[in-house]
Amino acid sequence: MSDAGRPHPADRPEPIDVLLVAGGRYHDIDYARRELLGLLAEHDAIRVTVDSDYRNLDALARSRLLVTYTCDVRPDAPQERALERFVREGGRWLALHGTNSALDFTEGGVAAPRCFPTLARTLGSQFVAHPPIQPYRVEPVAPEHPLVAGIGAFETDDELYLCELHDEERLVPLLDTHFRGEAPGFTESDWSGADRHLVQYLRPLGSGAVLYNTLGHCRGHFDMRPVMDWYPRIERCSWERPEYWELLRRGIRWGIGAL
Repeated sequence: MSDAGRPHPADRPEPIDVLLVAGGRYHDIDYARRELLGLLAEHDAIRVTVDSDYRNLDALARSRLLVTYTCDVRPDAPQERALERFVREGGRWLALHGTNSALDFTEGGVAAPRCFPTLARTLGSQFVAHPPIQPYRVEPVAPEHPLVAGIGAFETDDELYLCELHDEERLVPLLDTHFRGEAPGFTESDWSGADRHLVQYLRPLGSGAVLYNTLGHCRGHFDMRPVMDWYPRIERCSWERPEYWELLRRGIRWGIGAL
């Protein structure tokens, strides 16, 4: 067979290993997984391993990029250390929506147990509460940064994440929003003293970094089981905003070193 027309090996792109972790509770994980796989497939060199939690440490170790869309997925201590090491040693992590969440349903409301301290420090934040889903304005903090340049302020209808920040002085804010008030249904419900809340930020760590975006809530009819058998409406929130899709695309390009 002739080699005419075949690219020389030196000209062939190297495959880019990506681990996508999509799993957890109270969200339409199937929807998010499908849409993220579609975005990753826009890059021919990307080869994806998919899992629902952090058990596949071999896949993590060989990956250049980790993408996570989870809710209440709690790594054990060895997994936490592996995630921290992945970033410190040069890995990039695109962390989405509930990746920083742990939820306990108690008689006093939904609690956010501080049960994965290493994960929270690695991510730079832990979810604590959110007000009811409602429209709010997302604004650029660093409008010249390539991850957000040209996107500008936009309105979205999503869960507005109220978080406890870690290593805050080292976080690089990219998008934020403003909120003072109550988060009914959560045990830590009083946010009257707060105002500015990060929506997207970079968290440098060692020779790698985390890019965290809190947007992207989604839920279908069956995703609140066992709390309720049938959730009355389908929620897509920021997935219906073109700005969110652009943020995701840029996040993936950042993660593979193409931005």
